[in-house]
Amino acid sequence: MNDFDSLYRTFGPMVLRRCRFLLKDEEKALDAMQDVFVRIIERKSRLQSVCASLFYVTATRVCLNKMRADKVRSGPAFETIAEVVSDASSSEAEEKIDSGILLECIFSGRDEKDREIATLHYLDGFTLEETAEKMKMSVSGIRKRLSGLRKYAESRR
Repeated sequence: MNDFDSLYRTFGPMVLRRCRFLLKDEEKALDAMQDVFVRIIERKSRLQSVCASLFYVTATRVCLNKMRADKVRSGPAFETIAEVVSDASSSEAEEKIDSGILLECIFSGRDEKDREIATLHYLDGFTLEETAEKMKMSVSGIRKRLSGLRKYAESRR
């Protein structure tokens, strides 16, 4: 366990293969391989001997932890964020946000179907016919639900 160079020469290629296989990225695999050796060196006082399975299991754990961490840290691409921000600055987007907030207030305590109908018709701009088609209802049923929603909203003023 004292001769790091011989451990690295003996088990390094196997660890690197395992990391490459799991991470599918050369740079991440090299980083993970270094982490494996750092972990084993840090714990050398508790280890009595080393074998291939110790390196293999450690490599697997390090790679799985890296994959979990990457998944947690990943977010939307910068282009997506920039597009949303630029869209959000338009007056149409502001009206949609305001409408959404208003609808949230109106829908507290209402049927989920009413919320979906109002969202399709008022926010997404669907016609009564298109809303009826999406909801698999009749146009008169949609009209009746929207009328009931208006009355409910007026009573809450």
